[in-house]
Amino acid sequence: MARPKKEKELKRSHCAMLRFTNTEYEIITKNAHKAGLPLAEYLRRQVMKGKVTARYEIVADVPELKKLIAEFGKIGSNLNQIARHFNQGGIHSQEMRQTINKCIAQIYEMKYEVIKMAGDFHGDTQTHSK
Repeated sequence: MARPKKEKELKRSHCAMLRFTNTEYEIITKNAHKAGLPLAEYLRRQVMKGKVTARYEIVADVPELKKLIAEFGKIGSNLNQIARHFNQGGIHSQEMRQTINKCIAQIYEMKYEVIKMAGDFHGDTQTHSK
């Protein structure tokens, strides 16, 4: 069975020839591949829209990161309990405030350690070509 004919408005009947150096061609083909597009469609979008967005999904299956995520969940639960205590009129002392500030500082330290651990996974998940 033959493929159905395209409508006249959708048919591409004009051709434009371009020449690229080996380096340019390699860069363009890699970018088209990253965007998940055939080369012609990638070039067409570049010309018409000025940019093509390639999306990446980064999945890290690192046990240490999973453990830290669980710890952050527990910390969030504890913070909610503290907030509930204060919102219900709970008494707070200077000692309690110092302890809370100390804990917040520890949370920030943990955050920076996670950033160090995830250094290999750091980066923007979207790449924009102009």
